[in-house]
Amino acid sequence: MEDEIQNLQTPFIQKDNNHEPQNQQNAESQTSENLPENSPVRQVAMTVPTTDDPNLPALTFRTWVLGILSCVILSFLNQFFWYRTEPLSITGIAAQIAVVPLGHWMGSNLPNRVFLQGTRLEFSLNPGAFNVKEHVLITILANSGAGNVYAIHVVTAVKVFYKKEISFYVSLLVVLTTQVLGFGWAGIFRRYLVEPAEMWWPANLVQVSLFRALHEKEERPKGGLTRTQFFLIAFICSFAYYIFPGYFFQMLTSLSWICWLWPKSILAQQLGSGLHGLGIGAFGLDWSTISSYLGSPLASPWFATANVAVGYVILMYVVVPITYWMNVYKAKTFPIFSNHLFTSTGSVYNVSAIVDSNFHFNEEAYGKQGPLYLSTFFAMTYGVGFAALSATIVHVALFHGREIWKQSRASFKEKKMDIHSKLMRRYKEVPDWWFWVILVVSIVASIFACEYYKEQLQLPWWGVLLACALAFIFTLPIGVITAIANQSPHLNIITEYIMGYIYPGYPVANMCFKVYGNISMKQAVTFLQDFKLGHYMKIPPRSMFIAQVVGTLVSSLVYLCTAWWLMETIPDICERKSSNSVWTCPGDTVFYDASVIWGLVGPRKIFGDEGIYGEINWFFLVGAIAPILVWVATKAFPNKEWIRLINMPILIGATSSLPPATAVNYSTWILVGFLSGYVAFRYAPNWWKRHNYLLSGALDAGLAFMGVALYLCLGSEDRSINWWGNDLDGCPYASCPTQIGVVVSDCPVVN
Repeated sequence: MEDEIQNLQTPFIQKDNNHEPQNQQNAESQTSENLPENSPVRQVAMTVPTTDDPNLPALTFRTWVLGILSCVILSFLNQFFWYRTEPLSITGIAAQIAVVPLGHWMGSNLPNRVFLQGTRLEFSLNPGAFNVKEHVLITILANSGAGNVYAIHVVTAVKVFYKKEISFYVSLLVVLTTQVLGFGWAGIFRRYLVEPAEMWWPANLVQVSLFRALHEKEERPKGGLTRTQFFLIAFICSFAYYIFPGYFFQMLTSLSWICWLWPKSILAQQLGSGLHGLGIGAFGLDWSTISSYLGSPLASPWFATANVAVGYVILMYVVVPITYWMNVYKAKTFPIFSNHLFTSTGSVYNVSAIVDSNFHFNEEAYGKQGPLYLSTFFAMTYGVGFAALSATIVHVALFHGREIWKQSRASFKEKKMDIHSKLMRRYKEVPDWWFWVILVVSIVASIFACEYYKEQLQLPWWGVLLACALAFIFTLPIGVITAIANQSPHLNIITEYIMGYIYPGYPVANMCFKVYGNISMKQAVTFLQDFKLGHYMKIPPRSMFIAQVVGTLVSSLVYLCTAWWLMETIPDICERKSSNSVWTCPGDTVFYDASVIWGLVGPRKIFGDEGIYGEINWFFLVGAIAPILVWVATKAFPNKEWIRLINMPILIGATSSLPPATAVNYSTWILVGFLSGYVAFRYAPNWWKRHNYLLSGALDAGLAFMGVALYLCLGSEDRSINWWGNDLDGCPYASCPTQIGVVVSDCPVVN
């Protein structure tokens, strides 16, 4: 056993609101002699400590003050940046680091006076030194403010793009119900996705490493660095370096050197552009390029990185080139890499012309302008999304069905637990009825909102139930994929597809259906991941649950208030009327465009019997068959271990982020993932164990802090530098068509 994996301490049970008194004798009898040494997952064994101090307070006054403050600040900043032309996402790692000195200051200076003494609500302003369990709960609260609240897209689309009336109260109902609904699915599936050691949630190990570095005391190795020293050095380097790709030398985002060699060649730029082409040879020296869409490659296990690499190569270097140069679906009339909508002549489609005064589909105008065309690349990415969905269901049924069935039966019996589950037995579990109450109340509130305010939301009551059914069906298989491979498929496409067929011509209904179906599932996976983090850090489950609920409610309110304030105070927000405007809302524009494709026009006119791309539906069958072939191969060649590492949902769904992700995002992510997950893990395991996840957290934190500093000091004043080093990609002809005679502005005509 590695010298840094500590032995289990004999538990000591203290009676309080979070401990289970009746388990005291059992817990005290569990010594290091009759517990497994460590987790069966090697990465977990190398990262997560097997110790617990049950006397550490968790849900304290400091936790609430610093946690809610972090949640509010992150929620405000992330929504504020989201509407800008270059949105910046500030992760919870920034707050995780920033609260440490504040926590220690409060531990040293606040009085230790006890309030409500002798009651269940007894608390002290200062229960002792700032500890890691408080820090974990503060981070959980802060994480609620990281990223974005998906339902805000609906509010923005209705209020800004469709110019339709929607009240703040209705908006708040939609935001709250979609964010909280996932708690219900999380409660149902936690016994399958949290308790089993095999469900190890790789992304959590980054957080665990950072918590250990910030709280554990260690001797400095001879000639080396402590974890804290390494983290601080990496953080400072990341912070200082990002000023170059973030401001002075933005071309570091995508160095597409092939374009520089052939500056007048459309073909060369199609092949070499990292942002608008296939990205051959392109690479980025910017951590935001590497981690922005697929997450940190340092947190991805090598088998998952390899599956992503194979899926990416097949799509970008086999499928796209073949279909483009064979002119499938008039591919040469459009750019090789684009997510825009086109007419048959290659011009950008005028969407506003097919929307009537009630914001419903105008059949007559659509007939005059002609059908929507997609770039062949864009059409293929939809096909890949179809295949990934069916592959996920079949893969989980074949490879994890038996374990899930056994876990279901074992849930009524005594379960075999790893060391972390045994340590968690000393704490009270969250009762199932807590989750069921949230689930029922959320569904009832959602149906009420959609029925009572049907003119604003358009979604009928049965749409809410159907969306909930989809989320229920897919939470378990997608949760399994995320828990073992750190890749999380989405339900965007299938929710849009289903509602577009059933209820065409109602774009707002399509958006609401997508949010209720996809985001409730995504929130469930997020909650489960946080529960596993608490499991690793030995946080009382009830404290974890309360922090998650409060953080979700606070962040939802702050996100909506911030968005509402910006929409009410900034003239022409999201409308691009001024070329100098920084409030162009790129993410919300894509969301609105999707509502036009799937909700307004409808999939039948694009992928159905009235559309051009009907053959794309065969990808559903391809995705269902692919895991069966792998499963048969594992049975036919049981000694070939590498076959078992082929994960078709990951391989097929590898390119689900394309677009808005680009080729350079993937190629650089795969390279760094290979260096970390294969080279370092295999040939330098001691370095990997001590530094890999710390490096990931330091790079994230440095980027976040410098990104905020650049905006506050320079971006808010609209100060920029115009020179060739800030010409992103440098491939102006990469988006040009190659069909003979097609005329597009700023592109040479091919003869």
